[in-house]
Amino acid sequence: MSKTAQAATTQALDQDTGMLHMEGVYHRFGEHPAVQDVELDVHPGEVVCLLGPSGCGKTTLLRIAAGLEVLQHGRVAINGRTIAVPGGRHLPPEKRNVGLVFQDSALFPHLTVLENVTFGLPGRQGRGQRHHALALLEKLGMAAHAEAYPHTLSGGQQQRVALARALAPSPQLMLLDEPFSSLDARLRDRIRDDTLHVLKEVGAGTLLVTHDPEEAMFMADRIALMRDGRIVQTGTPQELYCAPKDPFVVTFFGDVNEVSGTVRGGRVETPVGDVDADGLAEGSTARVLIRPEALRVAELDAPPEAHRHSHVLMAKLLGRSSLVHLCAHARDGCESHLHARVPGVFLPAAQQPVRIHLDTSQVFVFPADGD
Repeated sequence: MSKTAQAATTQALDQDTGMLHMEGVYHRFGEHPAVQDVELDVHPGEVVCLLGPSGCGKTTLLRIAAGLEVLQHGRVAINGRTIAVPGGRHLPPEKRNVGLVFQDSALFPHLTVLENVTFGLPGRQGRGQRHHALALLEKLGMAAHAEAYPHTLSGGQQQRVALARALAPSPQLMLLDEPFSSLDARLRDRIRDDTLHVLKEVGAGTLLVTHDPEEAMFMADRIALMRDGRIVQTGTPQELYCAPKDPFVVTFFGDVNEVSGTVRGGRVETPVGDVDADGLAEGSTARVLIRPEALRVAELDAPPEAHRHSHVLMAKLLGRSSLVHLCAHARDGCESHLHARVPGVFLPAAQQPVRIHLDTSQVFVFPADGD
């Protein structure tokens, strides 16, 4: 393609309204396909989480958006402007107006907190830039440490400073790669909350990489769940949790009870009740995935030896909920070992007969030969 034709094509493509637009993105490392046919948009003020297991391609995709990896196939645009096409335009990271935060805060050890935040800003010694940096540090609870050096700060404090530094140039797009994964659980919860409020206040579009489903549900307006380099499903946290399109989506968001059954009359029999088969072929084998919280357990006033009833095998308190191991009796006499998650303290004794009620809104049926 001539330079004139290429320029005309690029200009025609520069029409996207999303803060970040990625289309048809493929990326390989040698013979290994790391990203395959990805389509992704991030809108102004929106937090999108790239979620998935280690090695699924989510960090590679973020690095392509940042310009840290050269685009091999597809197109990347920021704020309606094409910034990367294979063999043509590749805008370097420093010209993309993006803020980057990684798991390692990567602060300059010889600079104070305030100097780290103002580093790289135009006229960073000016009073206005100092005031801007201090305002960001105040929002993140770090203004009192403005003159401290990074080595005197905790890991959580360093991540707050890294976030302030990334936000200081007022980027159009924030790219965060596992920024909370090295923090302990209680600190991680607090910094997630602070970070989310600041991101929403400044209004930047945000792409956040995480392997933690709970973190993605807390942070995201939308989640893109990846597996083997592909996006399996994109949607709101509620859509992925309550309307999964694939068994992988169900199992990635937590433990499930799995049973199988034959479709008869449009339904499948399970040890805890019949469920709709969602249009599966009559006589086919279905894979039924039941979340532990879908099982409502009530003790029966019956002697413990009455094993014709479903009964408790053991119960464990997990803090905010109890995990109850159940032996569920089906109509045909077969027994299944199931787990129920019950809010609060619920610790029935072993062998206690119980009645199990099924909340079908947390039951998902797929063909048995699905992934």
